[in-house]
Amino acid sequence: MNIRSLTRGDGVVIGAAVVLFIASFLALYTYSGYASTLTRNAWEDLGTGLGIYMGAVIGAVLIVVNRCLPQPRKVAGLDLGVIGTAFAILSAWTLLWTLIDVPDNVNAGAGLILGFIAAAVLAGAAIATPLVPALQAPLVPAPKPQAPQPYGAQPQGGYGYPGAQPQQPYGAQPQPGQPFGHQPGPQGAPAGPGPQGAAAPQPAAGDFSPFWFAVPVPRQLFAEDGSPSPIAELAPGTWYLAVEQRGAALVAQTQDGRRGVLQDTSGIQRG
Repeated sequence: MNIRSLTRGDGVVIGAAVVLFIASFLALYTYSGYASTLTRNAWEDLGTGLGIYMGAVIGAVLIVVNRCLPQPRKVAGLDLGVIGTAFAILSAWTLLWTLIDVPDNVNAGAGLILGFIAAAVLAGAAIATPLVPALQAPLVPAPKPQAPQPYGAQPQGGYGYPGAQPQQPYGAQPQPGQPFGHQPGPQGAPAGPGPQGAAAPQPAAGDFSPFWFAVPVPRQLFAEDGSPSPIAELAPGTWYLAVEQRGAALVAQTQDGRRGVLQDTSGIQRG
C-alpha cells in the first residue's frame, strides 16, 4: 500500500469519517416533558449505530484502502471504491430523513445533526474527487531534493536518489575504464595500444540499466499500451526511475508505483 497515492479528496473522506464516528457517541435525540431531559445516542440502537453511522465509516475505509492499493480491487465485479461511495450515500440519505422526520416531543440531538453533516460531506467528497481537479491533487506531496539546484548542476540527493554519482547527459555513452596506474598520453594520442583511430567498443543495446532522472519542465507520462491519454505528469525537482528504454522514449516509474512512457526525453537530468 502506498499512502502517496492518496488525494485531497481522500483526506476529506478520512476527516468526515472521523467526525461521523465521534458523532455516533453524542446525543441522537433529546426527549422533553420529563422531570429531566433524557438523551439517547446511536449505539443504544445497533441498527443505527452499526447500520448507518459505522456503515459510512466502513465505506470511507473501503475508498481509502482501494486508493492505496497498486491495482483497484473488485468484489462481485464492483470496485471497492464504488461500494464505499454507495455506503456513504446510503448513510447520508438515511440520516437526512431521520433528521426531517423527528417524532413529537423529541428534538434532534447534536449526534444526529453532526452525523448528517459528516455523512453528506463524506458522500460528496467520494463523488466529487474523480471529477474535481483540485481534489485530485496529492494529499502527501512528493519529497524534493535537499537543496534546489540550477538546472544542469550536480544534484545533492532527493527522492530515491542513489547517491552522488558522476553525472552524464541522457544518451551519452560511459567512458571505458583505465587500468590502475595508467597515465593518459598526449592530447589527440590514442589512450592505449591498438590501431590508431579505432573506435571504442560501445555497449550493446540490451545493456540498459535503470537510472534516476529529473525533468526540466513538466512532462506528460503516457500509458504503456499506447493510449493517448496521460496517466501522470512528471514535475521538475522530483526524481523518477527509468526502468526501460524504448527507442528515444523511456519507461518511467513514479513515486506511487505507476509506470508509463516518457516520450519527450530532451534535456532530462540524469542522476
